[in-house]
Amino acid sequence: MITSTSIHSITATGCNIFKNWNYFLKLFILSWVIPYQVFFVSTLNAAPYIPADDAVVLQKLPAPGNVGMRTLLQLRNTLSKSPADLALAAELARSYLQIGKTMADPRYEGYAQAALQPWWHMDQPPPTVLVLRAILRQRQHNFENALNDLNRVLRAQPGNIQAWLTQAAIYQVQGDYQAAYRSCFPLFRLSSNLLATACTASISSLNGRAQESHQALRKAIEQTPVAAPQEKLWALTILAETAARLEKYSEAEQYFQMALAVDRKDNYLLGAYGDFLLDQNRPEAVQSLLQQAAQSDGLMLRLALAAQQLNAPGLDSDIETLKARFAASRLRKETQHLRDEARFTLHLLYDSDQALKLAVDNWRIQREPWDARILLEAALQQNDPAAAQPVIDWLRSVNLEDSQLARLLGELS
Repeated sequence: MITSTSIHSITATGCNIFKNWNYFLKLFILSWVIPYQVFFVSTLNAAPYIPADDAVVLQKLPAPGNVGMRTLLQLRNTLSKSPADLALAAELARSYLQIGKTMADPRYEGYAQAALQPWWHMDQPPPTVLVLRAILRQRQHNFENALNDLNRVLRAQPGNIQAWLTQAAIYQVQGDYQAAYRSCFPLFRLSSNLLATACTASISSLNGRAQESHQALRKAIEQTPVAAPQEKLWALTILAETAARLEKYSEAEQYFQMALAVDRKDNYLLGAYGDFLLDQNRPEAVQSLLQQAAQSDGLMLRLALAAQQLNAPGLDSDIETLKARFAASRLRKETQHLRDEARFTLHLLYDSDQALKLAVDNWRIQREPWDARILLEAALQQNDPAAAQPVIDWLRSVNLEDSQLARLLGELS
């Protein structure tokens, strides 16, 4: 997925607000390019979850003395004195969105919406608000309204890079690759060649042209020795994932390591590399990679899967913590990543029936390689090939090249 915004944000290391407009604008846009986990509001009713052990940690909150949190508090206090200041509200909203992305904490999305409340329900919100509202709606899987917001922005501002990127992201996660391509094309005249190539390669790598996309993006990187860090990070992550799908495992490892050299804290990169290491049966490497990242539910899931491969003594505690997090998220009616919950239910709770239901619900919302994979895995475990047929038909229609999916399709046939 590929989302972006503009004006002020937070650095990945300290959430410090940038003062240079042009530098910040590019960096913030690129910081949203890496596919961000898209969340789903579960409609299941759940009884309150009460951990059996008081030692179970549901969530670690950032320390109040953190520099970034102090900056956010200052911004919020300033906005409370001038609630009609759109520029300030947008700056605060973007800051909340960025820290929520870095920490994988959806609560900050609610804070961002609150900052924009004076303009949220306007018949004609300013374009800045429309873009931010589209990003929030995208994360909530309210894709139709998000696309409506972006269409309004692009009619008024056809040069809005962030709007094109976010639109491409939505279409890609829905599996509408032709529409996603159309959203990427304007970037060739509006942005750098590397950013535009990464946008199109991200899509074509899933649409029957993985090898071609891999070569084009690798060439674009070689021709751009000096690139914005987040732009380079995105391109390298796409290369790594594409190489893994093509069974070019040594190349994938190389690109993942190069991406880590750019940013060792990027949530999506850590998850993608963690999945690669799990598939390579390298659980110790997963633990080393993610040992400081357990605040993210998705990354903690990967740590638990690594503990499972190692038969580690802390696995039961990890499972209880993940149970608590998923249950607490539903009780708060917060968004949750349904794909991760399906993986957790299938591989750690061994409940293939419920996992298949979750995977089917998830497939109705988004269609990326891992969404297909978890549904196929659950259908196999449940011995229900019919449930996998929509995924099978779709994979054949888009000609997605993925060695793991090919293996599962063979087992289902």
